[in-house]
Amino acid sequence: MTHELLHQVRLLDPSSQQDRISDVLISDGQLKAIEDSITNLPSDTQRRDCSGLILGPGLVDLYCHSGTPGFEARETLQSLGEAAAAGGFTRLTLLPDTQPPLDTPDALTRLQAPPESPVQFRAWGAITQDLAGQHLVELSELQAAGVVGFSDGAPLTHPVLVRRLLEYLSPSQVPIALWPVQPALANQGVIREGIQALRLGLPENPTVSETAALAELLEIVVMVPTPVHIMRVSTARSVALIAAAKAAGLPITASATWMHLLWNSKDLASYDTGLRLDPPVGNPEDQEALIQGLQDGILDAIATDHHSYTFEEKTVSFGQAPPGAIGLELVLPMLWQRLVATGRWSALDLWRVLSQQPAQCLAQSPPTLEINQPAEMVLFDPQQNWTVDVQTLHTLGENTPLLNQSIQGKVLATWCPTLCQIS
Repeated sequence: MTHELLHQVRLLDPSSQQDRISDVLISDGQLKAIEDSITNLPSDTQRRDCSGLILGPGLVDLYCHSGTPGFEARETLQSLGEAAAAGGFTRLTLLPDTQPPLDTPDALTRLQAPPESPVQFRAWGAITQDLAGQHLVELSELQAAGVVGFSDGAPLTHPVLVRRLLEYLSPSQVPIALWPVQPALANQGVIREGIQALRLGLPENPTVSETAALAELLEIVVMVPTPVHIMRVSTARSVALIAAAKAAGLPITASATWMHLLWNSKDLASYDTGLRLDPPVGNPEDQEALIQGLQDGILDAIATDHHSYTFEEKTVSFGQAPPGAIGLELVLPMLWQRLVATGRWSALDLWRVLSQQPAQCLAQSPPTLEINQPAEMVLFDPQQNWTVDVQTLHTLGENTPLLNQSIQGKVLATWCPTLCQIS
């Protein structure tokens, strides 16, 4: 039996609202004791001085992209899992945009987690056949196959189809994640409309492309009150619409991606394709509304939307680059420095929207620090500096505006009960 003592670590647990200095004993992957001071230890206990370090429940990602199957040059499940563990994530939920897409039970069986996976993989089942947005999949078959819920990870532009989806799934209360966008209004724009779009000469994606689709979706939920998770919220107006809908009692949750909290349209002056996202980063007032919306509970969770691309795919002009960026290894240190170290959020605020509430959006029990339970937690050093480059990253992707930069904050260890079968 192996024993490890984390001596005088700062323990964070949003489920119990704990933020205190403690000794923590781990034995064979189980959390055995949390006390102010532990002195009665097994003789072979390894002692680790954790002064200044953070111990919290494992982080939970709502949605990210797998390169397996179909795009292994971008990312494999092995590299994705290693990147997640290196970033403090213990649970990943894969979007169905693989090749073939996850729209049948057979496609789901082709996803096999690596042996001794460092994280728990689960998958969203597709809503429509071939992710084409036209015809519903056999929802009951995918649900029986063990998907965590349903999402195309792409806009659904037919409101009748959305209504039928909500009607069909209403009795099961399975998670449904929808991304409200009107592609015709977005018009392939790569920057939010405004003064920065004019200055940079980039094609505009107006706010209404998101808010018109969101308003339509909310009206459907009024008619068919099936719980819905709203993905990729990116505008201040959307935050206001969600606030009003929640105040009216609609059964919705919502998330924003980490990059929309840290960058805005002014940053696109670099034309760095690591900032080419869909939806695009917002204007400064959008960025502020997202941060405040998460703090106020209008938005529920932060997602990575991690999407790895090859160097060649992203080495094109900004407007031609495919949208998406890596993030699993960068989310915690960047958000800690920008929001917690500056005093904008408490440490528990950050852990709540990265761990507890993403799990709740997935209808899962969140990771907690419970005695005599398998350890699902992360040890984080908010002071350690490291350089983001191909030698330090575990993901195969390099598509991030932080490449070759030094950042502060490093995950030192992740404990996770293994789940070798993706479901």
